[in-house]
Amino acid sequence: MDKIYFENIEYFYGLILIPVLIFLYIYYKAWTKRAEKSFCDSHLFEGLTPDRSKNKPLIKQIFFLLGFFFLILALVNPQIGSKLQVLKRKGVDMVVAIDVSKSMLAEDVQPNRLTKSKLMVSKLIDELRTDRIGLIVYAGKAYPQLPITTDYAAAKMFLKTVDTDIVPTQGTAIGEAINMAQDYLEYGLSKNQMLYIITDGEDHEEGVDDAIAEAVKNGIKINTVGIGLTKGGPIPIKKGSSTDFKKDSEGNVVVTKLNDKLLKEIAVKGGGSYIELNNIQGAVDYIMESVSNAEKSEFESKRYADYEDQFQWFLGIAFFFFIIECLIPDSKTKWIRKYDIF
Repeated sequence: MDKIYFENIEYFYGLILIPVLIFLYIYYKAWTKRAEKSFCDSHLFEGLTPDRSKNKPLIKQIFFLLGFFFLILALVNPQIGSKLQVLKRKGVDMVVAIDVSKSMLAEDVQPNRLTKSKLMVSKLIDELRTDRIGLIVYAGKAYPQLPITTDYAAAKMFLKTVDTDIVPTQGTAIGEAINMAQDYLEYGLSKNQMLYIITDGEDHEEGVDDAIAEAVKNGIKINTVGIGLTKGGPIPIKKGSSTDFKKDSEGNVVVTKLNDKLLKEIAVKGGGSYIELNNIQGAVDYIMESVSNAEKSEFESKRYADYEDQFQWFLGIAFFFFIIECLIPDSKTKWIRKYDIF
């Protein structure tokens, strides 16, 4: 079935002018009629203008409005995608789970842990060609951010909205993020399915080992990306124009540290690898190397291809009505004057 697409929908607003033109025409006719009556009697005026047609101005106006209507459609440019293509791609399925707990605001790496993580993921998306990517955010709970897709523009758009306020519950629910990744990655449909967990690994919750075991059983390779320094840093709290730091119950400044030991254990159990996000390009190159070396799966995606412009038909019809409108004279046509049609 053909699919219709309008290239320039903003020109539809031009259709608002049609009722405006109709109103102006009615107003103009009423004004001229009043002007005629003030000049002389209507029967006398008809005798003074015997060649004037009563109906032709209306016919000309109708043709002009029809021409204007089809001109707007030509500017909108309806397109028809009549050829349905099935595109086959080979690539790797990957899910990126980003920790958005408050500890990711620590500035022991610049500008802060979360911002640097997002910059790395954005750079990774730029490097992808045929691989599919999905996004998960998590803190005390895991939430889907973007279903697995090859729409890299959408991936970057959704990535921009990631911040520490997107998940209300605090914590580091790595196990829940791993379980959600299994919902993203369909078991058996891809030869290589990868999960990249970007986190500082602090304050992790229980249930990680069970989630890892289930994911590995389903053919998912779990990789961890550590962000932050082992010596740690305070967690800034913005209060208007001033900045304070998170404190414990005794009033001491809380220092959040990279738990690289935990992240290495997760990577080993998950059959993947662990890297520290010290250099963005270095981390991206490492991930892309593992992706390029992985066995690719074949994906099918259906889409309408080769949209064909249809504006020329509407433009031709518009010119036809405009030409007819110009060719119709305001006076009566001589050879049918005796029938008094116009």
